[in-house]
Amino acid sequence: MSATSQPGLYGPYGGRYVPETLIPALDELEAGWRAISDDLAFQLELEELQRRYVGRPTPLYRAERLDAVRRIYLKREDLCHTGAHKVNNALGQALLALRLGKQRIVAETGAGQHGVASATVCARFGLECVVYMGLEDMRRQAPNVERMRLLGAEVRPVEFGTKTLKEATSEAIRDWITHVETTHYLIGSCVGPHPYPEIVRELQRVIGREAREQVLEAEGRLPDAVVACVGGGSNAIGLFAGFVDDPEVRLVGVEAAGAASLGSGRPGVLHGARSSLLADEDGQIADAHSISAGLDYPGVGPEHAFLRDSGRADYVSATDEEALAAFHLLARREGILPALEPAHALARALELDAELVIVGLSGRGDKDLATVLERE
Repeated sequence: MSATSQPGLYGPYGGRYVPETLIPALDELEAGWRAISDDLAFQLELEELQRRYVGRPTPLYRAERLDAVRRIYLKREDLCHTGAHKVNNALGQALLALRLGKQRIVAETGAGQHGVASATVCARFGLECVVYMGLEDMRRQAPNVERMRLLGAEVRPVEFGTKTLKEATSEAIRDWITHVETTHYLIGSCVGPHPYPEIVRELQRVIGREAREQVLEAEGRLPDAVVACVGGGSNAIGLFAGFVDDPEVRLVGVEAAGAASLGSGRPGVLHGARSSLLADEDGQIADAHSISAGLDYPGVGPEHAFLRDSGRADYVSATDEEALAAFHLLARREGILPALEPAHALARALELDAELVIVGLSGRGDKDLATVLERE
């Protein structure tokens, strides 16, 4: 399903809303992306690293003890190297940065998994890495902070505003503007100015492509529904990409109830693109809340806003308590500790009127153990 024939726009969403100083860098990035997209050598290198470094393909696992009647499959991105889907995008963008001659990477992170993935690929390719992270998220995700530092990254705390992902993203952008000639900004989700939403979708598309092939092999048909959590929306857009052209497959995105920018937001501009945001009548960005640091963001990728408006995807929400209940259920029924982000998706998937469902298990729960134990 094509959002628009014009690059960078998804209906009325997307585009570039950035200072003039960044336009040359975005043009350079887009030209570099177009070049490698058609470069067989790049594709082969990426596929080889996905297999031997990331551990792809990840399994499509039937969670038989979750539901005795329906068939619920988990796309196990938690089994990727670094423990989440974020490495798919980080690996591809690191290769792109090298081809653009950039030796320094800046990144933002909320749950810490994108920061870990960025630090990991920078270690692999010998790149300098600076990760911006809100002080509140550093408290909630302390193990990932230590992982980033052990991998050689500098983690810079952001101590203003809500001290979460929104502010970390703003600081990463400021750094990029200051060092644009030597630095690549490795955005972690399908947000930001064009061409970032497209780049992230295409690098995460491997999730949906594999899931589609795997479910056809296992069941001989496509699923009734595909469900994924949505903060910025990278794991969801990657999983949806495998099924968006199949109208019989329902696409369901699950937001945190306290950060439902698609469910209760309004059009606006944040971090360089127009999308659906949590904002007041004057356009001021509102605070978001979620027990999961990766969903604690007041915006969303512009393609998700388009999929909502077009009716192709449905977006619902789950509360902190519902996500915690799903976390414990999966742990005790299947022996899998999910990250709190995909636990939101699982909570809604278990209620769907559907016989065959794929849930994107975007990450593992090691990073969230302290948060879960605090709520015991």
